Amino acid sequence: MTASKSLIRQSHFLGTKVRNLRKRNHLTMEDLSSRCIRLNPEYAPSVSYLSMIERGKRVPSIDMLTVIAEVFQKSPQWFLDDQPEQIDITPDRGSRGGINGMALEPSFLFSQDILQIAIPEMLSQTGITGRQFAQLLIRAHQESLQNHFPDLERAAENIGLKKLNLTVEDLTDIARHLGLAIHWFSQAPQDVQDELGLSAKQLVTSYFESPNGIYLNEVMKHHPTRLKYDLAVYIGHNILHSKEGCKTVLSIGHTSSWEDMANPQTSYELNSKDILQAWRDFESSFFAGALLCPKVPFRQLLDRNGYEISVHQKVGVSPSVAMRRMTVVSPYPYWHYFDAYGEGKLKAVYRGNGIPLPWGNMRTVNDPCQHWAVFRQLKHPQSSSSAQISLLNVGDEPRIYCCESLNLVDPAGNNRVLCAGIDLNPAINAQGGDARQMAMELKESCVRNGGMSAIPSAIQNELTTLAKILNIKWIERGIVNDARLICPRGSVCPRKPSCYTAPDNIIVTDQ
Repeated sequence: MTASKSLIRQSHFLGTKVRNLRKRNHLTMEDLSSRCIRLNPEYAPSVSYLSMIERGKRVPSIDMLTVIAEVFQKSPQWFLDDQPEQIDITPDRGSRGGINGMALEPSFLFSQDILQIAIPEMLSQTGITGRQFAQLLIRAHQESLQNHFPDLERAAENIGLKKLNLTVEDLTDIARHLGLAIHWFSQAPQDVQDELGLSAKQLVTSYFESPNGIYLNEVMKHHPTRLKYDLAVYIGHNILHSKEGCKTVLSIGHTSSWEDMANPQTSYELNSKDILQAWRDFESSFFAGALLCPKVPFRQLLDRNGYEISVHQKVGVSPSVAMRRMTVVSPYPYWHYFDAYGEGKLKAVYRGNGIPLPWGNMRTVNDPCQHWAVFRQLKHPQSSSSAQISLLNVGDEPRIYCCESLNLVDPAGNNRVLCAGIDLNPAINAQGGDARQMAMELKESCVRNGGMSAIPSAIQNELTTLAKILNIKWIERGIVNDARLICPRGSVCPRKPSCYTAPDNIIVTDQ
């Protein structure tokens, strides 16, 4: 009785602390309750009871509080402090997007009339195609929303009924039910020259023929995950756009997956058709991911498996689809994803955490930083995934990133690296830490040691705690490796002496 009364007397801010801590870690009440159940089902709070705790309507028992505290790697006493620091009881509203914009001032130079003239001129002079620019607009929209497209999620769930591990037969049945006819053709990968004049492979995986014909390459029978993705894309086009504007060809390798190979002429003009087609392509691709990895079931699976990349095998999808969906379904929003081909060509980019691109943006650059994980694994492929802690200045602020990279060979025979990562600074600050100070300390250690450094034990402990809270196992693997300095360009290398030497040009193609 005495202990219970003591707990009540010290619980004035308990509910507020639980709520703010949960929100700072981007967990729903369902997420927190599930985490508690896995730790101790006997004393774990239900969602309804957790709601009452947060609203100050109930005080948890010391056993229940201990379980909640373990989720956040706090001591129970931390929640009972009736003299809290301001950060503990102040809601963190956060910000969406993570991409720094620019002020469109003076406003008269950014009027619609001026931009309608200036943008096409800029595209013509820089060699950026109208379609590339349209994709850039869509990517900026995607990143500002941090992959939050509930209408597309619902459309996919209505068709797939939130079922994980849809088979090729399941998707074929859905396509036929929608009036789509499945046909097969045979075509081997083709040798092509990429933008850098290097030899590459390209494989047509499927194409659509009006009014309702889907033609699938026989080669895809040996690559069922890609086959399922193509079918899901065409299903998405049918559901969202009634087959209107459906792309003729899907391919792997040299060109953009959405490039219409039947019309290879490059246009530097920007028109509404380019933008509309690019948007439809994006919607159909996003729909495909949502159909194959429905949000709630896939999120629960990731949570049970610590966000390991290998979870794609349990769902029967490609690593690419699984990693893209991680950035969507995770309660932590500060993700990035790169899909790199050949000698440094980024085929897909997502930067919900605002990380700079490791190479140029739709143009050739002469000074790429060679220490990004995705760059190193292109040069030196590894048989297993690789986790890395990186230090990167974004503006004037040092930031700590952790990523997991994976080498693959695509069905066309091209080397490919997939990379998913997160910005750890928001998570560090959410726990009451000083992310800037920690990043500065780690950066200085790397500079003193030629660009790489073992992570000091105190920082290791803090990042290990963070990995457990975020429930991402590859962060723990990254911690045991040396941290690396990386930079947006080799010419601004912070290493002493600088490691920059002019390497071969690198190209990025946005998608």
